[in-house]
Amino acid sequence: MARKFHPQMATGNDLLEGDVVYFTSEGDWSREIGEAALAVNPEAADDLLARASKFPNQVVGVYLVEADIDECGRAAPAHFREVFRTRGPSNYPQHGRQAERS
Repeated sequence: MARKFHPQMATGNDLLEGDVVYFTSEGDWSREIGEAALAVNPEAADDLLARASKFPNQVVGVYLVEADIDECGRAAPAHFREVFRTRGPSNYPQHGRQAERS
């Protein structure tokens, strides 16, 4: 039996700053997961990955990841790994995005 397709989004890391970024429907990158473009079928996922992979001088490690859809219809992390990645670096307690939230 075929596995049910779940919505997917493209993610990677900003080449200069290392931040986690998400490919948007406008064709650029955002640090906000809620702005990520969602692929709702395998063909759209293939197209999304192809478009997101066209930025080798801006983003590295581009890949697709399963996404949930929040109550507003925006992308949200589906797995713990992606929840963790949205929080930024964890090696310094008062560094980067974690410092902004405290």
